[in-house]
Amino acid sequence: MKKSATTKGESPSRLIDARIKELEDWRGKTLSRVRALIKQALPKVVEEWKWRGVPCWYHDGLICTGETYKSVVKLTFAKGAALKDPSKLFNSSLEGNVRRAIDIHEGDEIDEAAFKTLIRAAAALNKPSAR
Repeated sequence: MKKSATTKGESPSRLIDARIKELEDWRGKTLSRVRALIKQALPKVVEEWKWRGVPCWYHDGLICTGETYKSVVKLTFAKGAALKDPSKLFNSSLEGNVRRAIDIHEGDEIDEAAFKTLIRAAAALNKPSAR
C-alpha cells in the first residue's frame, strides 16, 4: 500500500480490500479472484496482513501468501513441497524443500477446481493430526 495509508487498527480483510482497490489493474482483479476461491474452498479461512503488506491466509497454520509484483501475482504455499499437485499448478520455487509457488501472469487462466483442491490439501496439512 502507499506509504500514506495507515494500517494501524485496520482489519486484515480491509487492508486486503484496499490493496486490491489500489492496484487498479489485472493484478488487483487476479488477487481478488484467488482470494474468493480461497474463501470458497475454506469458508473459515483467516486472513492476515503480514510483513508490511502481504495478504496471508491461515487455517490451523499458514496456507499461502498473496504477493503482487509488477508482472506477477505470486501465491506462495508454506508447505507446498509436501503437497501433491497433479494439475501442475505450481510453477515457481520448485527447487525448494518446503515452499512452492504459483506465479500468475496477466492473461493466465486459473484452473479453479484444481486450485480449490490444492487450498484444501494445504489446510489439511496444517491439522494437528497431519503433523
